[in-house]
Amino acid sequence: MNTVGHTDVQGLDLIPFRGVRYDPQRVGSLAAVTSPPYDVVVRPDGLLELESSDPHNIVRLILPQATTQAARDQQAADTLHDWLSEGVLAPDPLPSLYVYEQHDGDILQRGIIGALRLSEPSQGVVLPHEDVMPHVIEDRAALMRATAANLEPLLLTYRGDTAPGGAATAIERAILHKPLLSTTTEDGFSHRLWAVTDPEEVAGIQSDLARHQALIADGHHRWATYLRLRNEHGTPSPWDFGLVLLVDTLRYPLRVRAIHRYLHRLPVADALAALDGSFRVRTLECPLPEALDALAEAVSESNAFLLAGDGSYHLVDRPSPDLIARTVPLGRPEAWRTLDATVLHTTLLDHIWRIPDAPEHIAYIHHTEATVEKAEREGGTAVLMHPVREEVVRDLARQGVTMPRKSTSFGPKPATGVVLRDLAF
Repeated sequence: MNTVGHTDVQGLDLIPFRGVRYDPQRVGSLAAVTSPPYDVVVRPDGLLELESSDPHNIVRLILPQATTQAARDQQAADTLHDWLSEGVLAPDPLPSLYVYEQHDGDILQRGIIGALRLSEPSQGVVLPHEDVMPHVIEDRAALMRATAANLEPLLLTYRGDTAPGGAATAIERAILHKPLLSTTTEDGFSHRLWAVTDPEEVAGIQSDLARHQALIADGHHRWATYLRLRNEHGTPSPWDFGLVLLVDTLRYPLRVRAIHRYLHRLPVADALAALDGSFRVRTLECPLPEALDALAEAVSESNAFLLAGDGSYHLVDRPSPDLIARTVPLGRPEAWRTLDATVLHTTLLDHIWRIPDAPEHIAYIHHTEATVEKAEREGGTAVLMHPVREEVVRDLARQGVTMPRKSTSFGPKPATGVVLRDLAF
């Protein structure tokens, strides 16, 4: 493992690593062994579908199935060892930075995958924008300890400039060559990967990135896990770095989507009854796309949410100003105090519905239709959210202000299984 970085830089310090990748000769297809990030897989249906798509699907490493945490982590470690021994997974011969492309219709995203030197938020190099849940960090840390590997890259964004050179030029050169892999996943996205090994090109990328800071777009819990594991090991070590995908959003803007909430133990009727007099509530007898359009229009005027689960959609907006003043904490920027996620957690969940932010009470689901279907099937309440603009997220992050957990979903997210980082190489 090459851990020689540029410790004197004040910006992003990205180094090459020997990526571990699937041997296409040993698996059915590259598309069949990849998966979405661990927290996007809709369990159990999505998990079972991925497991059955190929016996070597990466979900067997990122979401191992066993009765205890220790057994799950050991299973993942044993599986990784077996796949490496069998040649299903193999390290590339040279340390590389990787150009990674995702493309679907008018969506084109390209970025650089590498091992990034870890830094604390106070250093202002990598900016988180969401709170994290301790139990998720515990879960991910145990898995990373057992496997001694970064199994999926975080998605980080930075704002490049219009000048030629550096990462942008390296990407343009790389895509002229034959990719290391090319596949199309079930969601319609094509994925291509190239290795950048030339020392001069690597140095150009590093010099460019060293002038920038990055925003964590996806992977707050894995970043917090990286930091925890780094602190558990001596320095210098491979744990000083973590696997990331860096995307220049000046050239490749990301989509920002909402992450919805499913309230397991709160029926829609009870949720609506508790809102009497504190929010305006309108029942919409229309299909989901039209209901989402109504939500988009409502959020331009006030905080707004869409409740579902009883066969209808209920638009909840225009909260009482007195209620907001009493329940939303002071001492934060106005942009934070007026976030839908802030009002949802402080006013609705904490004050009106009195629902603890714990897995047995709240599920966080990226897929809109899946959230509604779950609510209608199980009798709870789906709370559908409208996405936050990226500028708001970045501005709050620069101020050191974190948003409520699971406030945003940036995408497209990198497919898990395209390239892994095993700390032994």
